[in-house]
Amino acid sequence: MSDQDATEAAAVATVPEESGEAAAPSTPEAEVEAAVVPAPEAVPQGDAGNEQGQDEQEEEETQNELVVFDDLGGQSFADAVDATIVEFDDGDIVTGRVVKIDSDEVLLDIGFKSEGVIPSRELSIRNDVDPHEIVSIDDELEALVLQKEDKDGRLILSKKRAQYERAWGTIEEIKEKDGIVKGPVIEVVKGGLILDIGLRGFLPASLVDLRRVRDLQPYVGKEIECKIIELDKNRNNVVLSRRAYLEDTQREQRDEFLANLKPGEIRSGVVSSVVNFGAFVDLGGMDGLVHVSELSWKHVDHPSSVVTVGDEVTVQVLDVDLSRERISLSLKATQQDPWQEFATSHEVGELVYGRVTKLVPFGSFVQVGEGIEGLVHISEMAVHHVEAPEQVVTPGEELWVKIIDIDLDRRRISLSIKQAAEGGVVAAEYQDHFGEHAYDEQGNYIGPAYEEEPGAGAEAAGGGDAAPIADAVDEAAAPDAVTESGDIEIEAPQAE
Repeated sequence: MSDQDATEAAAVATVPEESGEAAAPSTPEAEVEAAVVPAPEAVPQGDAGNEQGQDEQEEEETQNELVVFDDLGGQSFADAVDATIVEFDDGDIVTGRVVKIDSDEVLLDIGFKSEGVIPSRELSIRNDVDPHEIVSIDDELEALVLQKEDKDGRLILSKKRAQYERAWGTIEEIKEKDGIVKGPVIEVVKGGLILDIGLRGFLPASLVDLRRVRDLQPYVGKEIECKIIELDKNRNNVVLSRRAYLEDTQREQRDEFLANLKPGEIRSGVVSSVVNFGAFVDLGGMDGLVHVSELSWKHVDHPSSVVTVGDEVTVQVLDVDLSRERISLSLKATQQDPWQEFATSHEVGELVYGRVTKLVPFGSFVQVGEGIEGLVHISEMAVHHVEAPEQVVTPGEELWVKIIDIDLDRRRISLSIKQAAEGGVVAAEYQDHFGEHAYDEQGNYIGPAYEEEPGAGAEAAGGGDAAPIADAVDEAAAPDAVTESGDIEIEAPQAE
C-alpha cells in the first residue's frame, strides 16, 4: 500500500475526538466495509421528528390527488358537473321541490342547471287561484315540461298539465269499468257545472239531479259523485252525469216506492221546484208533478202564484206510470171544490151580488163567488132590446143578478140582470151581510128601515112599505134615472 492510500484509510477510520472513545484498530476488512456502506449523517434528534411528519403529510396529499383523479375517470370537471344534471325533453313529466312561491309563479328545483318556473295559470285547473293556496315551500310535486328554454332562457313547467296527464289514465280505467268519479264543484258555467276530478269534468244542468235544477249556485263547493258518460281526450272533453249515478243507487228504492203508490191516495210532500208547467212535489221517495191545471180550482197564470219551493202541501195521487217512472199529482183535489160549494149553498132563483169581469158580444161575465163566474146572456141584460152589452154594464160594475141555471158538470152558471129586477129571495150570505131587518119574512130585500118623520101617518109608523128591489127598479125607471142610451140605472143596495 502506498503512503497516500494509507493516509486516506487512516482518515476514514479515525474516530472524532468529540466522541471520547478509543479508535478501533484498522484492519483490511474494516476498510472495505467503510468504503461500501457510507456512515449516516449526524442529525439533531428534534429535526429528525419534524422531517418524518412532513414526509407523511406529503404522502397523504399524493394519495388524495390520486383518488380525485380516479373518481373523474378521465373526465373534465365541466363534464362531471353536466353528468349530475337531469336529462328531459319537452312534454316529459319531472319531479321537483318547491323552493319559492310568488304571487304569479312558483319555482321548482328539479335538479336542472336552473329552477323551473310554474306560472300561476299552470298551477291548477281552477281559475284565478292564489299560488300559496295550492303549494307550500318544500312540497314535492310533479310538473310537465312545457318549454325547456323560453326566450329568456327559463324552464317553463305546468303542474296542472302533469295532473291532467296522470288523471286521464285513471279516468279511462273508471270509464271502462263503468265506475264512479268523485270531486268538488269548482265553477258554475253556462249550461252546467265544472267538477275537479283531476281535470275539468263538465256536468250538464239537466243531469245534476233526477229533476231539473234551476239554481246551480248552491252546488259550488260540494263534493258529488257522478258517472262518466262521454270521454274524448283529443277534444279534452269529459261529460259527467249525477242523475245516472242517482238512478242506479236509488233504482231499488224507487221500484219499491212506485209499487206501493196507488192512484187516489192522499200524500203529504214538500214543493221541490216550480216550473212553467206546474210544480214538483217530493213525496219522500220520488218527485211527482202537479200540473198547472191541477194546482187550483181558480185560473192560474203561473204556478209560482200558488206555491213556492219549500211549501208543505197535501196532494192526491192521480196516476202512477211504472214504465216511465212518473207520478201525476193534484193539489186542488184535496181542496174544496168552489163550484160544488156554490151549488150546494145556492139555488136557482136566488139573488146574488156580483161584479162584471168582462164583456163579450153575446153578454157579460159576472163573478159571484171566489173563482166562480156566471154568464149574463145579452137577452137577460134588460127588459128592452140590447144591441151590445156595454149599453147596460161596464167592467168592474157591481150589481144584483138572479141565478137562472146551475150546470155543475159543465161548471156553468146562467145569470140574469133582467130577472133580478123582478125581485126574489136573496142568498143567505147577503142576508147576513146586510142584516135581518133589511129583508121581509120571505127573504126579499126591502132595504134599510125608514126613519119616522115628524107628521108621518100611521103608515109610516107601521113601517110596512119600504121599497123592495122591484120598487127600486120602478123608481129607477123615472125619467131622471134613464140614461141617454135608454138604459135604466139600478143602484145596488149598500150595507148599513
